[in-house]
Amino acid sequence: MTQQGTITVERIDGSAAARAEDAFRLVYAEAFAEAPYYETADDVAGTFRRFRSRTREGTFRAALARTGDGEPVGMAYGYPVGADTGWWDQLTEAVPDDMRREDGRRTFGLMELAVRGPWRGQGIARRLHERLIDGLEAERVLLNVHQDSKAASAAYRAWGYRKVGEGHPWEGADLRDVMVLDLR
Repeated sequence: MTQQGTITVERIDGSAAARAEDAFRLVYAEAFAEAPYYETADDVAGTFRRFRSRTREGTFRAALARTGDGEPVGMAYGYPVGADTGWWDQLTEAVPDDMRREDGRRTFGLMELAVRGPWRGQGIARRLHERLIDGLEAERVLLNVHQDSKAASAAYRAWGYRKVGEGHPWEGADLRDVMVLDLR
């Protein structure tokens, strides 16, 4: 499997993402089956139950990369972090109150970004990221990255993210670095 022609990266809203769920699922399942994630079919099913729920919200945004013949090669999605988020509660060490303050507009949560193996190293992840956050009115972008995912961590640092803490995003999850990109 190799790149076929030009890769297009399109930003889409929740309803379009819901219609393209199979493409998002294909990329996600393939990318996150690998080390250090080792996600199972059950993990993928859980992720896409949440995905379907989130795509119904008006603030959901996504980006999808495809080959010229429509094959999905990468995806990214996220939504604003709500005032009632538990994101900051999962950190191993507390951050200042001003860092934790959320109002549903201040912070965009980058939930997932992945590129299928054969298309990595071609700048597609960067293009997905740029398309996803272009035009955001948020002050910052927040994400978790697996500490053993060195390539992802390096990319986020190169794109301007800084580590603000570490945490377990859900019970039983491996430790993740919590990173922020200031947009202002």
